[in-house]
Amino acid sequence: MIFAIWLTCGPAHAEKRVALVIGNSAYKSVPRLANPVSDAGLIGGMFKRAGFDAVDVKQDLSGAEMRKALREFGTRARDADVAVVYYAGHGMEVDGNNYLIPIDAALETDTDVYDEAFPLDRVLVSIEPAKQLRLVILDACRDNPFAKTMKRTVASRAIGRGLAKIEPTSPNTMIAFAAKAGSTASDGDSKNSPFATALADHLPKPGLDLRKAFGFVRDDVLKATSYKQEPFVYGSLGGDDVALVPAKPAAAGPQANPQDSVRRDYELALQAGLREAWEAFLQAYPDGFYANLARVQLKKIAAEEERATATEKARLAEQEKARLASERVQKAELEKAAAAAKAAEDARIAAEKAKQVEQARAEAAEQQRKAAEAAAAKALAEKQAAEKAKIELAARQAAEKASAEQAAKQTADRQMPESESQKVAALSPAPASTLSAADLAKSVQSELRRVGCLSAAVDGDWSAASQRSLTLFNKYAGTKLDAKLASIDALDALKAKPGRVCPLVCDHGFRADGDQCTKISCRAGYRVSDDNECEKIPEKKPVATREDSRKRDTERKATESSPAKPEASGQIICTQTGCRPVQKGCRLGSGVIPGRVQLPGVGQEVCN
Repeated sequence: MIFAIWLTCGPAHAEKRVALVIGNSAYKSVPRLANPVSDAGLIGGMFKRAGFDAVDVKQDLSGAEMRKALREFGTRARDADVAVVYYAGHGMEVDGNNYLIPIDAALETDTDVYDEAFPLDRVLVSIEPAKQLRLVILDACRDNPFAKTMKRTVASRAIGRGLAKIEPTSPNTMIAFAAKAGSTASDGDSKNSPFATALADHLPKPGLDLRKAFGFVRDDVLKATSYKQEPFVYGSLGGDDVALVPAKPAAAGPQANPQDSVRRDYELALQAGLREAWEAFLQAYPDGFYANLARVQLKKIAAEEERATATEKARLAEQEKARLASERVQKAELEKAAAAAKAAEDARIAAEKAKQVEQARAEAAEQQRKAAEAAAAKALAEKQAAEKAKIELAARQAAEKASAEQAAKQTADRQMPESESQKVAALSPAPASTLSAADLAKSVQSELRRVGCLSAAVDGDWSAASQRSLTLFNKYAGTKLDAKLASIDALDALKAKPGRVCPLVCDHGFRADGDQCTKISCRAGYRVSDDNECEKIPEKKPVATREDSRKRDTERKATESSPAKPEASGQIICTQTGCRPVQKGCRLGSGVIPGRVQLPGVGQEVCN
């Protein structure tokens, strides 16, 4: 009978439990994480010791390897009662969705997360076939380094700190975070993180409800992190206890202890962990061992409430302190900015004043320049008018003088005899003619040509060439005449010079000879150089040819083979050009040779 009952009831109560454990540490694009691989080994060993039917421990998975692992685990979970996935590594939240990051992800832009990371929903799909319990444990709330270097393609896309809150839609599904949504988890100072250590301590306890177990995990992590990290569980289970490891069957024995009901109520109150539950327990059981334990639990809750209150007060005080410090900093910054703005405005005003001063100086200088130019123009016009008036006065005086002389001459002619009239006509100077401006210019041009300073024609037009000629005359005569107009003073100064004043300039091949340019003649063999000097014409060297070379070699051989002949008589003759040997066939003589100059005491060369 016992054997039959074992055969029929044993399989009905056996549960198939499977687990997938992943630990990613060796990331390629960001610094390596220290604990995930060790945490995965700890949790995988815990599941194996708890009697799980299949435990897959995977470490440092790429994207393709994670996809394969989740697909295979989904197949294994189809006939399982309990399916658990534990992940330790980097995770992130984008637009309210959570993603697990494989080790080969680069995540250069925020849209790469859709291609290179795995959404949490994909993990939930892999454990969905489990019949009684579906559990996901994420130790992935670490500070995400990808968010610091990731480029945003859309400014409004939100990338959170830690993971986002999630509510599972499937029944009997729980999701445990190492830290509350929106916060980060700590790796701790030991080989394993505080969260993984607490999980290994409480989850494998036989018969311990998961909600109770995660409550103990929360307490341990809070204490280990100085209340900086608070694990959180999302999802809901039914009213029955759900243990990850089934309770060991109680051994058969005598009738139950009367305190069993008190113990069960105590455990229920302990599982709830609320002040109301303990107060209800004490109302039902005011005395006894468990009542004392309940009062201890109440004191513990009161101490925790006081600590939470003190913590909250400290947090608010710290926030107030930070706010006041920020306000002081802002005030200091405002004062600094106001001082800088005032300094900049003062500098601008000073620069504006300096600009106005410089502009006023420039305008005053420009006015002075214009006044000086106007004064110079006025002085020049007055000078020209005075010169013109002087010329007109001289011309008028000359005309009046000529008219008076002419009238006197006519009167004298009428009074004296013809002979006397002729004598007077012969002795009296010729009357000066009336000079206009054009005639005066012609006279000055004519005198400039006479003294060699003007080469242009005499046309009465006082042009730039005439002005240059008068300027040239000033240079060589040492005068300071006004070259801009022809004047009586210029005419008188020119007439006072008896001969050439400006030097004569001749063309190439001619040289100045008095007032004329004469052609340079060189003797034979010489030519006129660029400096108007006679230079010797260089001789053209003959170009040797092959025939000339052969002829020269033949003559040289013939000369060398023939006996030497006397080539000179041994006599020396000296002339004005120097001494040399007497030519072949000639001799010294004492007679006079026609066409030769006879030097005293020097003989002559007489040739046949």
